Amino acid sequence: MKKIRAISPTDLELLKKYDTPTICNVVELFDLCSRTAFYMDKRIQACYPKLPPMVGYASTATFRSAFPATAGNVYSGLDQQVAAFADLPGPPVVVFQDLDTPVMSATFGEVMCTTYKAFGAAGLITSGAARDLDQVEVMHFPCFADGSICAHGYCHILQIDVPVHIGGVQVTPGLILHGDRNGVTTIANEIASEVAHACAELVAAEQIVLDYLKSGSINPKGYGEARKECKNRIDALAKRLKK
Repeated sequence: MKKIRAISPTDLELLKKYDTPTICNVVELFDLCSRTAFYMDKRIQACYPKLPPMVGYASTATFRSAFPATAGNVYSGLDQQVAAFADLPGPPVVVFQDLDTPVMSATFGEVMCTTYKAFGAAGLITSGAARDLDQVEVMHFPCFADGSICAHGYCHILQIDVPVHIGGVQVTPGLILHGDRNGVTTIANEIASEVAHACAELVAAEQIVLDYLKSGSINPKGYGEARKECKNRIDALAKRLKK
């Protein structure tokens, strides 16, 4: 695995204070890519939408369950996978691309999530399916999946620490991920610290409009002025961030 650009634990914690839509709004201001290219699509849904935001570094893997593995058992590859967590500069987010079409069985359940949490993972994302939803829920371990399937089939891990494609985006090992009940977004590591510190300013700018609407005395002209002030502040923030 190539060297991963890390951010400070303090900045990682700061990212967790904001919801994923706010993170996306700030990432957009850097104008590094299309505004529809950096977050996962609606196939990737939160299994436990009441949990707080999940943030961490991608620990990627490919997965299949339609046919037996050529060696090992249904949990083949788990020991190598958790050993690779040590190569990341912070909490891992396990990211699986299920290669079966259609998805045949669940990617994860109670045993896998208990394993990952015990080894320090912050959460799990799969392009496949979930199971053991009740057992995992009490663990307060964030999981994101494309539905649920009751059985594990011939589940096995093919490769670890490889680029994967999930929810319409490519996820490379070590990429910073942020997810909550709204979905999952990527954050380019080189801007992640700036994103964390810019969130408060963006929230404050948006609050100008919200406060006006809650003032009890509103009219279209005043609303337009509030929106203009909000936009001016966000534009100024974007200008600084792009430097």
